[in-house]
Amino acid sequence: MNGERITSWHGSPSKPRYVPPAGAIDAHCHVFGPMAKFPFSAKAKYLPEDAGPEMLFKLRDHLGFDRNVIVQASCHGTDNSATLDAIARSNGKARGVAVVDPTIGDEELQALHDGGIRGIRFNFLKRLVDDAPKDKFLEVARRLPKGWHVVIYFEADILEDLRPFMDSIPVHLVIDHMGRPDLSQGPAGPDMCAFRRLLDSREDIWFKATCPDRLDPSGDPWNLFADAVAPLVNDYPTRTLWGTDWPHPNMQDAIPDDGHLVDMIPRIAPTERLQRLLLVDNPEALYWAD
Repeated sequence: MNGERITSWHGSPSKPRYVPPAGAIDAHCHVFGPMAKFPFSAKAKYLPEDAGPEMLFKLRDHLGFDRNVIVQASCHGTDNSATLDAIARSNGKARGVAVVDPTIGDEELQALHDGGIRGIRFNFLKRLVDDAPKDKFLEVARRLPKGWHVVIYFEADILEDLRPFMDSIPVHLVIDHMGRPDLSQGPAGPDMCAFRRLLDSREDIWFKATCPDRLDPSGDPWNLFADAVAPLVNDYPTRTLWGTDWPHPNMQDAIPDDGHLVDMIPRIAPTERLQRLLLVDNPEALYWAD
């Protein structure tokens, strides 16, 4: 892990023009530390500055959202203490997704459930994790508490290799950032067509229509993202989620304005119905069903 701490979030994000509906959920965000209380993993590939729950909840209010789904950041490894702490301090306005050691016991899984966790994340990005044991991942996926799902993060070039693995997972799947397609190919390009085939293979695969800042090489206002993702949201409206990805891990060289990210929402979900599904109904079904 590099010893230099990095900042990857905007210091003064703009107020978005778009006003989210009541009950709106930022369904993909993270917390970093604070390091003094929640040290980062020795295996972490980056060392961020602190970005704790106070900052997250202040941003949530600034952007006009009501709730958060906090996804365990890779820099914290399998120690979910920082995520659980943020959920506990949210006054019931946050749920979470954990990263676990596949050998985790059932009692530990139940403790995570009691702390507000409703899913686990499998990361297949080689630049972020050293190994991704599919057999062990399947083993723990079969032991998840009732109502949990599996989040998978991968890049488009390994989608076909992952298909047998994903087909074997016995719970709902959520795909982070649509499997990172090459958006320069357009809405009908090979990557997006392959992703649609994945969605069509199971009715319980959801996806996050997120991260124009990561996926669109054209930059803000991310027109390639809007053009490619709007048809996907329209065609799979009950299986879409949205989130800021704050504090934008590893984006220190191209930090997005979170207000501009929110203003992308009506461009990919242009009707009130689509916006409510994206921001309220769909994430509620996954994270607040109990």
